[in-house]
Amino acid sequence: MSQAEAVRTPSVLWTFGFLRNELWTTFRRWRTLALLGVLAAVPILVGIAVKIETGDGSGPGGGGGGGGPAFISQITNNGLFLVFTALAATLPFFLPMAIGVIAGDAIAGEASAGTLRYLLVAPAGRTRLLLTKYATVLAFCLLATLVVAVSALTVGALLFPLGDLTTISGTQISFAEGLGRALLIALAVAASLVGMAALGLFVSTLTNSGIAAMATTVGLLITIQILDQIPQLHAIQPYFFSHYWLSFADLMREPVYWDDLVKNLGLQALYAAVFGSAAWARFTTKDIGS
Repeated sequence: MSQAEAVRTPSVLWTFGFLRNELWTTFRRWRTLALLGVLAAVPILVGIAVKIETGDGSGPGGGGGGGGPAFISQITNNGLFLVFTALAATLPFFLPMAIGVIAGDAIAGEASAGTLRYLLVAPAGRTRLLLTKYATVLAFCLLATLVVAVSALTVGALLFPLGDLTTISGTQISFAEGLGRALLIALAVAASLVGMAALGLFVSTLTNSGIAAMATTVGLLITIQILDQIPQLHAIQPYFFSHYWLSFADLMREPVYWDDLVKNLGLQALYAAVFGSAAWARFTTKDIGS
């Protein structure tokens, strides 16, 4: 082993060790567990509401209103549709709000607790610390989405029948293929939150108050959601990070319609690059002692 490799190995081991510790610390906090609990409760409430409504013979009610995909009208026929409905219900606000809380607190929370300076004493440096924090937020994006999907699948299986399902295009696919589509949709939803995570991390580098960073990130989310509904702003709406969020419904078409899905992934990558670079520029020049 060369001298350079000998020096690099402890640094790499420290990075993985720090990432593992960061993941453990984040996911065992009561705040994180509470957020995951709320997300898991949404499919339960939706499933019970649909079950009660159909139990009195009134039917699942419409299924075409609003701007999201009309999956709710299919839940009584196949419980797997509860997964798609729950993701569509949580993506506009609940999921990104949870991501905003975790991302906003990533750096600012350490600063307000007085632990940020001690973390920077370690050999990783500011860049690696920032990347570790972002990786932790992305891990939460994936976990939060899977919590919603698994909760919905469990409730759907308990309250409604399972089996072959009908796509948006009207074709029939097997239950196994439907499960595969559900997994792809969950991954697409998690990927849709990458830009939001980078934005929250950038905001977190601007202040030493975790609460202020979380509130600002969630406030930006609400503002963008409102602006995305104003018809007069249609020219710039395709550049809002939330504009293509519901494109995951195209994975339930036969064949799959990829255009908006690819646009969404490209937009999230752009936001991650821009705000990730801004977070790095801010954090690497920030006076931690101030």
